[in-house]
Amino acid sequence: MSDGSLTPLPAATTRSDTVADSIRRAILSGRLRPGEVLVERRLAEALGVSKTPVREALISLTSSGLVTIARNRGVTVRRLEKEDLERVRQMRLLLEPWTTACAAERSGEHVPQARLALEEARERLANDDHVGLSLANRRFHRSLYRECGNELIIAALDGLQDLTALGAVSLLWAATPSWADEFTQHRQILEAVEAGRAGEARELMLRHITEAATPETGGDALACTVDL
Repeated sequence: MSDGSLTPLPAATTRSDTVADSIRRAILSGRLRPGEVLVERRLAEALGVSKTPVREALISLTSSGLVTIARNRGVTVRRLEKEDLERVRQMRLLLEPWTTACAAERSGEHVPQARLALEEARERLANDDHVGLSLANRRFHRSLYRECGNELIIAALDGLQDLTALGAVSLLWAATPSWADEFTQHRQILEAVEAGRAGEARELMLRHITEAATPETGGDALACTVDL
């Protein structure tokens, strides 16, 4: 693990969820690479915390699927295969179009956050900042599916979005991503949501996920998004 992989946290920050958030961001931005061994002591030193919240954070990230524990290697960043990405796609097709329709029907407090994420994505796209764009895209998706009001589904989609983003880092960033097409699709989805057109919003999200690129075709797999 390189010394610059993680940013030190404020001295008072020791909660395991905050530590997990920092490690997750490092993984989803590609600073911690798939297959990389995560050593508690080194992570704790890099973040300026004790080993206890790091240990708790790694357990949390194991349950979400971002890291794995192997008997001979310890804790490592998960390395996804293309078959894993297809399973993620199938799960998202079952859940996310419905949550997008919910967002259109409710148009609640989180929808404006999707607009902010989309505007940030526009700026990142103009600057060719793929890491920042991916992070903004994940915030876009999460702002919409949070409107469904079902905490179990939200938690499931959080994990699926993490795996989608990890797949982009490990399998797809070497290809030419269709960032501009993705931005256009996101804009169309949000316009339908903001206008309260639930059926259209659902169909647009369904198409967005269905038409997302695969490792063979390049592009932004499974509507590649990252948020933390």
